[in-house]
Amino acid sequence: MMLDAGVVDGFLSASVRVATPLLLAALGEMLAERGGVINLGVEGAMLCGALAAALGAASGGAWTGLAASGVAGLALATIFALAAIGARADQIISGTATTLLAVGLTGAVYQAVFGSAGAGLSLPTLVPVPIPGLADVPVIGPSFFNQPVTTYLALVAVPLCWWFLFRTRTGLALRAVGESPEHARAAGVAARWLQFAATVTGGAFAGLAGGTLVLAQVGTFAERMTAGRGFIAIAIVVLGRWHPVGVLGAALLFGAATALQFVFQAMGLAVPYQLFLMLPYVLTLLLLAGLVGGVKAPAALGRAAE
Repeated sequence: MMLDAGVVDGFLSASVRVATPLLLAALGEMLAERGGVINLGVEGAMLCGALAAALGAASGGAWTGLAASGVAGLALATIFALAAIGARADQIISGTATTLLAVGLTGAVYQAVFGSAGAGLSLPTLVPVPIPGLADVPVIGPSFFNQPVTTYLALVAVPLCWWFLFRTRTGLALRAVGESPEHARAAGVAARWLQFAATVTGGAFAGLAGGTLVLAQVGTFAERMTAGRGFIAIAIVVLGRWHPVGVLGAALLFGAATALQFVFQAMGLAVPYQLFLMLPYVLTLLLLAGLVGGVKAPAALGRAAE
């Protein structure tokens, strides 16, 4: 069965839309891991950001919700950073505990504020904003240049992260800490402060990713709605080889894998939709199993500076 242009355009637009929160979360995690900190609390930060976005949007509009999501993600990442960097607790355990904290906290707050009825579909959302001229370019125009503002923020963050990591003294210092915090400290770098700053910044990115889910995609909040996207974001960092451009490519790949379910449904395949929902996670396992052996992580990843 041939697919018409509308289906193809819809697939590409959905790929970019789905990739946006993954890209935001992965860029933030990349910054933290470049400094030697692996934060499994990304999932929790996204979840807190999603709830904060719903609360903020319900009280002050979509932009208020978006700002609240970033603050919520930063706050949860600060809790993780205090444990993993300040107290030098195990990063894996601290990140897992932080995510579990977020699951319980968001569930309790959600029930207390919205009750059993939930937020419904009445939340104000971020509508697509076409960029004049670019939005009319065939194929890629509607996909990349007729999206909510969060997609543009994510795309702009890619070159900004590249410039920061590879063209600034602070970025060089952060990468040095990720390779050898002892040598970086001997050179006069405030290693722990850099790790802390990168981690909380990554949490803000993850919070914005959660806010994007609520404000630019589903228009509501549900308990555990992130559904493992934070862990996929961590896998995207590995597949992207800790480089902003690679992270962008990996995020778009997972976005396309998720959007394929719409193409398959348009083709009329008599296959349970649950199999389509499995695609991004199966792809994660296959790519990690096949590629992770050839990827060189920051040498001091998982080890907080003294």
